[in-house]
Amino acid sequence: MGTLTKLVLGAMGRLRPQPATGDAADAIVLPPPAMRGGLPLLEALAQRRSSREFRTDALPQQALSDLLWAAYGVNRLNGGRTAPSALDNQEVDIYVTLPSGAYRYDATAHRLLRVSSTDVRRVTGYQDFVDEAPLDLVYVADHARMPAVPVHLRESYASAAAGAIAQNVYLYCASAGLATVIRAWIDRDAIADALGLPHDQQVLLSQTVGYPE
Repeated sequence: MGTLTKLVLGAMGRLRPQPATGDAADAIVLPPPAMRGGLPLLEALAQRRSSREFRTDALPQQALSDLLWAAYGVNRLNGGRTAPSALDNQEVDIYVTLPSGAYRYDATAHRLLRVSSTDVRRVTGYQDFVDEAPLDLVYVADHARMPAVPVHLRESYASAAAGAIAQNVYLYCASAGLATVIRAWIDRDAIADALGLPHDQQVLLSQTVGYPE
Protein backbone atom coordinates (compact mmCIF):
# COMPACT_ATOMS: atom_id res chain seq x y z
CA MET A 1 0.00 0.00 0.00
CA GLY A 2 1.38 3.41 -0.99
CA THR A 3 2.08 6.30 1.36
CA LEU A 4 -0.67 8.53 -0.06
CA THR A 5 -3.27 5.81 0.37
CA LYS A 6 -2.17 5.28 3.96
CA LEU A 7 -2.38 9.00 4.67
CA VAL A 8 -5.93 9.14 3.32
CA LEU A 9 -7.00 6.07 5.28
CA GLY A 10 -5.33 7.45 8.39
CA ALA A 11 -7.15 10.77 8.03
CA MET A 12 -10.40 8.83 7.75
CA GLY A 13 -9.56 6.66 10.76
CA ARG A 14 -9.59 3.57 8.55
CA LEU A 15 -5.97 2.42 8.52
CA ARG A 16 -6.38 -1.22 9.51
CA PRO A 17 -4.27 -4.39 9.85
CA GLN A 18 -4.36 -7.18 7.30
CA PRO A 19 -5.26 -10.83 7.94
CA ALA A 20 -2.36 -12.78 9.40
CA THR A 21 -0.52 -15.40 7.38
CA GLY A 22 1.17 -18.54 8.63
CA ASP A 23 0.92 -20.15 12.03
CA ALA A 24 0.22 -17.82 14.94
CA ALA A 25 1.06 -19.39 18.30
CA ASP A 26 -0.24 -17.74 21.46
CA ALA A 27 3.34 -17.66 22.77
CA ILE A 28 6.71 -18.08 21.11
CA VAL A 29 9.51 -19.21 23.40
CA LEU A 30 12.70 -17.78 21.96
CA PRO A 31 15.99 -19.68 21.96
CA PRO A 32 18.58 -18.43 24.47
CA PRO A 33 20.31 -15.29 23.15
CA ALA A 34 23.92 -15.40 22.07
CA MET A 35 25.67 -13.03 24.45
CA ARG A 36 29.09 -13.32 22.86
CA GLY A 37 30.50 -12.57 19.45
CA GLY A 38 29.54 -9.92 16.93
CA LEU A 39 31.54 -6.90 15.90
CA PRO A 40 33.58 -4.91 18.42
CA LEU A 41 31.63 -1.85 19.60
CA LEU A 42 33.59 0.75 17.64
CA GLU A 43 33.26 -1.26 14.44
CA ALA A 44 29.51 -1.59 15.00
CA LEU A 45 29.28 2.17 15.52
CA ALA A 46 31.16 2.71 12.27
CA GLN A 47 28.60 0.52 10.47
CA ARG A 48 25.51 2.00 12.17
CA ARG A 49 23.10 3.57 9.68
CA SER A 50 19.45 3.83 8.62
CA SER A 51 18.17 1.86 5.65
CA ARG A 52 14.76 1.92 3.97
CA GLU A 53 15.21 -1.01 1.58
CA PHE A 54 14.50 -4.49 2.94
CA ARG A 55 14.15 -8.01 1.64
CA THR A 56 11.05 -9.91 2.67
CA ASP A 57 12.95 -12.89 4.11
CA ALA A 58 11.94 -13.72 7.68
CA LEU A 59 14.57 -13.55 10.40
CA PRO A 60 15.56 -16.94 11.89
CA GLN A 61 14.40 -17.52 15.45
CA GLN A 62 17.97 -17.16 16.75
CA ALA A 63 18.39 -13.77 15.08
CA LEU A 64 15.04 -12.61 16.49
CA SER A 65 16.07 -13.82 19.93
CA ASP A 66 19.41 -12.01 19.77
CA LEU A 67 17.79 -8.85 18.40
CA LEU A 68 15.24 -8.58 21.20
CA TRP A 69 17.73 -9.41 23.91
CA ALA A 70 20.13 -6.77 22.57
CA ALA A 71 17.26 -4.28 22.40
CA TYR A 72 15.90 -4.61 25.92
CA GLY A 73 16.66 -8.02 27.35
CA VAL A 74 17.58 -8.95 30.90
CA ASN A 75 21.36 -8.88 31.36
CA ARG A 76 21.68 -9.13 35.16
CA LEU A 77 20.38 -11.44 37.87
CA ASN A 78 18.53 -8.52 39.49
CA GLY A 79 16.38 -8.04 36.38
CA GLY A 80 18.37 -5.15 34.93
CA ARG A 81 18.07 -4.56 31.21
CA THR A 82 20.38 -3.81 28.28
CA ALA A 83 18.92 -0.26 28.05
CA PRO A 84 18.39 2.23 30.89
CA SER A 85 15.15 3.63 32.26
CA ALA A 86 14.63 6.36 34.85
CA LEU A 87 14.11 4.98 38.38
CA ASP A 88 14.31 1.52 36.78
CA ASN A 89 10.62 1.80 35.90
CA GLN A 90 11.13 -0.34 32.78
CA GLU A 91 8.08 1.42 31.38
CA VAL A 92 8.71 0.65 27.70
CA ASP A 93 7.32 -2.49 26.07
CA ILE A 94 8.45 -3.77 22.68
CA TYR A 95 5.75 -5.06 20.36
CA VAL A 96 6.88 -7.23 17.47
CA THR A 97 4.65 -7.20 14.39
CA LEU A 98 5.08 -10.20 12.12
CA PRO A 99 3.07 -11.61 9.19
CA SER A 100 1.63 -14.17 11.63
CA GLY A 101 0.47 -11.63 14.22
CA ALA A 102 1.57 -9.03 16.75
CA TYR A 103 3.40 -9.97 19.94
CA ARG A 104 4.63 -8.30 23.14
CA TYR A 105 8.18 -9.15 24.17
CA ASP A 106 8.30 -10.62 27.68
CA ALA A 107 11.93 -9.99 28.56
CA THR A 108 11.88 -11.88 31.87
CA ALA A 109 10.81 -15.14 30.23
CA HIS A 110 12.45 -14.20 26.90
CA ARG A 111 9.36 -15.02 24.89
CA LEU A 112 6.73 -13.39 22.70
CA LEU A 113 3.10 -13.19 23.79
CA ARG A 114 0.49 -12.72 21.08
CA VAL A 115 -1.71 -9.64 21.40
CA SER A 116 -3.26 -9.67 17.91
CA SER A 117 -3.89 -12.39 15.35
CA THR A 118 -3.71 -9.89 12.48
CA ASP A 119 -0.78 -8.61 10.39
CA VAL A 120 -0.23 -5.16 11.90
CA ARG A 121 2.89 -4.28 9.92
CA ARG A 122 1.32 -1.85 7.45
CA VAL A 123 -0.29 0.07 10.32
CA THR A 124 3.09 0.76 11.94
CA GLY A 125 4.03 3.55 9.52
CA TYR A 126 3.07 5.52 6.43
CA GLN A 127 6.07 4.36 4.40
CA ASP A 128 5.37 1.60 1.90
CA PHE A 129 8.33 -0.58 2.95
CA VAL A 130 6.80 -1.37 6.35
CA ASP A 131 4.18 -3.58 4.67
CA GLU A 132 6.69 -6.11 3.34
CA ALA A 133 9.71 -5.93 5.67
CA PRO A 134 9.79 -9.07 7.85
CA LEU A 135 9.13 -7.28 11.13
CA ASP A 136 8.36 -3.92 12.63
CA LEU A 137 9.00 -3.09 16.27
CA VAL A 138 6.71 -0.73 18.16
CA TYR A 139 7.84 0.96 21.39
CA VAL A 140 5.02 1.60 23.86
CA ALA A 141 5.20 3.45 27.19
CA ASP A 142 3.09 2.16 30.07
CA HIS A 143 2.47 5.26 32.20
CA ALA A 144 1.08 3.14 35.04
CA ARG A 145 4.63 1.97 35.76
CA MET A 146 5.82 5.55 36.33
CA PRO A 147 4.00 6.65 39.51
CA ALA A 148 7.00 8.56 40.88
CA VAL A 149 7.47 10.56 37.67
CA PRO A 150 5.39 13.76 37.32
CA VAL A 151 2.71 13.31 34.67
CA HIS A 152 4.05 16.11 32.47
CA LEU A 153 7.49 14.44 32.35
CA ARG A 154 6.45 10.85 31.64
CA GLU A 155 6.46 11.08 27.86
CA SER A 156 9.95 12.61 27.74
CA TYR A 157 11.33 10.04 30.21
CA ALA A 158 9.84 7.15 28.26
CA SER A 159 10.99 8.59 24.94
CA ALA A 160 14.57 8.75 26.23
CA ALA A 161 14.34 5.07 27.23
CA ALA A 162 12.87 4.13 23.84
CA GLY A 163 15.71 5.98 22.12
CA ALA A 164 18.26 3.92 24.04
CA ILE A 165 16.46 0.71 23.04
CA ALA A 166 16.35 1.80 19.40
CA GLN A 167 20.09 2.48 19.41
CA ASN A 168 20.69 -1.01 20.79
CA VAL A 169 18.72 -2.34 17.81
CA TYR A 170 20.83 -0.23 15.44
CA LEU A 171 24.06 -1.58 16.89
CA TYR A 172 22.86 -5.17 16.82
CA CYS A 173 21.77 -4.80 13.21
CA ALA A 174 25.12 -3.26 12.28
CA SER A 175 26.90 -6.18 13.90
CA ALA A 176 24.62 -8.84 12.40
CA GLY A 177 24.44 -7.50 8.84
CA LEU A 178 20.78 -6.44 9.13
CA ALA A 179 19.11 -3.23 8.01
CA THR A 180 16.96 -1.01 10.23
CA VAL A 181 15.37 2.43 10.45
CA ILE A 182 13.55 4.15 13.30
CA ARG A 183 10.34 5.98 12.49
CA ALA A 184 8.38 8.71 14.29
CA TRP A 185 6.06 9.51 11.33
CA ILE A 186 3.36 7.05 12.41
CA ASP A 187 -0.37 6.93 13.11
CA ARG A 188 -0.21 6.35 16.86
CA ASP A 189 -3.96 6.03 17.30
CA ALA A 190 -4.20 3.38 14.57
CA ILE A 191 -1.30 1.42 16.07
CA ALA A 192 -2.79 1.58 19.57
CA ASP A 193 -6.11 0.34 18.23
CA ALA A 194 -4.49 -2.49 16.26
CA LEU A 195 -2.52 -3.63 19.33
CA GLY A 196 -5.50 -3.26 21.69
CA LEU A 197 -3.67 -0.85 24.00
CA PRO A 198 -5.48 0.73 26.99
CA HIS A 199 -5.64 4.49 27.39
CA ASP A 200 -2.66 4.72 29.78
CA GLN A 201 -0.25 3.18 27.26
CA GLN A 202 1.34 5.45 24.67
CA VAL A 203 2.85 4.53 21.31
CA LEU A 204 6.21 6.30 21.01
CA LEU A 205 8.14 5.04 17.96
CA SER A 206 8.36 2.26 15.42
CA GLN A 207 11.44 0.58 13.97
CA THR A 208 11.70 -1.67 10.93
CA VAL A 209 14.22 -4.52 10.82
CA GLY A 210 15.15 -6.93 8.03
CA TYR A 211 17.82 -8.07 5.64
CA PRO A 212 19.18 -5.31 3.39
CA GLU A 213 17.97 -5.28 -0.21
